[in-house]
Amino acid sequence: MQTVWITGGAGFIGSNLSSSLLSKNYKVICIDNLLSGSEKNIEDFYSNKNFTYLHQDVIDFPLSLAKKISKPDYLFHLASPASPNKNNKISYMCNPIETLLVNSKGTLNMLEIAKNANAKFLLASTSEIYGDPSVSPQPETYNGNVNTLSVRSVYDESKRFAETASMAYLRKFDLDARIVRIFNTYGPNLKADDGRVVSNFISSALKGEPLTVYGDGTQTRSLCYISDLISGLEKMMFMENIKGEVVNLGNPDEKKIIEFANLIIELTKSKSKIKFEKLPEDDPKKRKPDITKAKKLLGWEPKVGLKEGLIKTIEYYKSLI
Repeated sequence: MQTVWITGGAGFIGSNLSSSLLSKNYKVICIDNLLSGSEKNIEDFYSNKNFTYLHQDVIDFPLSLAKKISKPDYLFHLASPASPNKNNKISYMCNPIETLLVNSKGTLNMLEIAKNANAKFLLASTSEIYGDPSVSPQPETYNGNVNTLSVRSVYDESKRFAETASMAYLRKFDLDARIVRIFNTYGPNLKADDGRVVSNFISSALKGEPLTVYGDGTQTRSLCYISDLISGLEKMMFMENIKGEVVNLGNPDEKKIIEFANLIIELTKSKSKIKFEKLPEDDPKKRKPDITKAKKLLGWEPKVGLKEGLIKTIEYYKSLI
């Protein structure tokens, strides 16, 4: 039986990935300090003999600990706060130093463990490395437009460092490292108070509260349902002979923020209104992945339509009330 380590394994993406891999008979080691993850996401796995949870910060991960547990055949490095909402205690804006460290020192620690174990390493990077793009859709060859001094830069720049570190380990140690740039993703296990657009809108709509749209709502996002993303992550990790590849994973179905707000009000049958507030600093005006490479290299593209995915997510949030 092959062993998979997942850092950030109790988070939104990590818990869904854990569930999928356990169903495929992998041994899963979930590593999370619960800064933004939740034990509720993984408690159903505790009865599975193939699942182990370690409450551990990857920033201070002792290499001696790695020798005491099953060494990884595959290592998914997902650990990092990802919400930008400055009013949210789990966001990277509220945890700027932790975010810098988990994507720098934490990444270096995990790369060293993968090297010592001769494991395949997958870095969960982000569409945020493209910044506020001047090119749309964004292909993997686009170098981005990032303001290193903005409040968002602790996330953007530390993820760019993580990509650089991964490629350095590949070049110096011949580590089999792969990089996925994840675009906006939603679905079950995304915290209701996560602070991202889908969770914000659905939570407000179900409570009958106003949906807050920043700016005039004409900025765009492309939303990918979680099951599609998990399929892409697994393809990227387990496919042979793609060492060093960098791939966008996301849904290219681009829509305006105001369109998402109106659709969620319709699907929830809510009486909520929409209120407008000032656009946050350096908020990207466009976000749309070019997934040409994912289609060619992995044979991957999203299958879940926006309405279908939102209905499933709304039902999940209703179950939390």
